[in-house]
Amino acid sequence: MGGANNGVMVAHLDDAILIVTPENIGFQYRVAGPFLRLPAYALDLLIRLGVVLVALLVVRLAFGAAGLAGLGWGLVAILVFGLSWFYGGVFEAFWNGQTPGKRIVGIRVLTVDGRPINAMQAVLRNLLRAIDCQPGPFYLVGLVSASANARFQRLGDLACGTMVVVEQRRAWFGLVRSRDPAVLKAAEQLPAGVEVSRTLGRTLAAYVQRCETLSPARRQEIAHHLAQPLRARLGVPATIRDDLLLRALYHRAFIAQGQDERALRQGSPFKPAASPPVGVLAGPTGDVA
Repeated sequence: MGGANNGVMVAHLDDAILIVTPENIGFQYRVAGPFLRLPAYALDLLIRLGVVLVALLVVRLAFGAAGLAGLGWGLVAILVFGLSWFYGGVFEAFWNGQTPGKRIVGIRVLTVDGRPINAMQAVLRNLLRAIDCQPGPFYLVGLVSASANARFQRLGDLACGTMVVVEQRRAWFGLVRSRDPAVLKAAEQLPAGVEVSRTLGRTLAAYVQRCETLSPARRQEIAHHLAQPLRARLGVPATIRDDLLLRALYHRAFIAQGQDERALRQGSPFKPAASPPVGVLAGPTGDVA
């Protein structure tokens, strides 16, 4: 089962979503089912209840003592309304698809083609929770909807084109400095105006950190798969091998120009821009490297 969105190919592998960008760079995410989303929802509910209890205590002690209990209860009512309808939407809009509960559990809301959600999608999918939770608080409508599609999307997700995925957490290994004269020479031959986007930067970092652990055949396969679109776009001489091209671009971006690779690995792997994200490298056959 698969599809395409704006040149992005999406394929389903069991409970995982494999997305391949037009640059033939692939990443894979595991969609979050009810057993992960329920604890996140419960944690968010507890947080909201805690905020309301604190507000009630303040009203009782402060507003009551000042003879302004009526004003205090009115403010609490406004607070409850805001938490009920906008808690999830505001957090997901400003926390790149996560509420506190989702962040603790390790899940995130993305669009179906793997991009960050916008504020409209964040707010709307949470407002439509009022339908998904029917009847009463049992979420039967949402459960039926989620069980009927491969991405476990409730009605709010279907309407907004979003899905909930398991957050990928990667260790930070630091910059990889190459002393290979061939890499340094190839970096000097690159066009002067080369700019490395966040998507490309993450891909280069993943390749450089893992290439030494790959067999020569697999390394060449991945390097060729990733380098060919870049070679045509940048006008790189054919004398620079695929592997050298990727390592030279990495050197130019993070060593020669002093950019910070750490910024690529903080928080979400996604940038709220036109560039699609990268998770794991994929070979020409679709095998994940």
